[in-house]
Amino acid sequence: MYVNMSDYKQVILIRKDIKMSKGKTAAQVAHAAVEAVLKSNSSMVSKWRLQGMKKITLKVQSEKELYKYLQIAKDYGLVTGLIRDAGKTELEPGTVTCLAIGPDKEKDIDKVTGELSNF
Repeated sequence: MYVNMSDYKQVILIRKDIKMSKGKTAAQVAHAAVEAVLKSNSSMVSKWRLQGMKKITLKVQSEKELYKYLQIAKDYGLVTGLIRDAGKTELEPGTVTCLAIGPDKEKDIDKVTGELSNF
């Protein structure tokens, strides 16, 4: 029987104002997810893994909006992974593409990103 006081997840915010192919978007999301996990404490990652590593992709409209959520997440003490593209394929070098928040308690992440729409 599943009994847990907290559910865990990770969210990845993706900019909608830049054009990326599906493959490029998938790669950028993967980079963000890994970056945030590498910065997370092992206890949090273990709890998240035991629950199936829930990930949600959300959209933001601009780089400015992405940075707004980055700051809010940091203010709440959440782990983040901001990704800047290397510029080897579709984008200019240094283009900010996406931001991972967590893994962490779902209720804490929702305080930051709860009003955003799915990607």
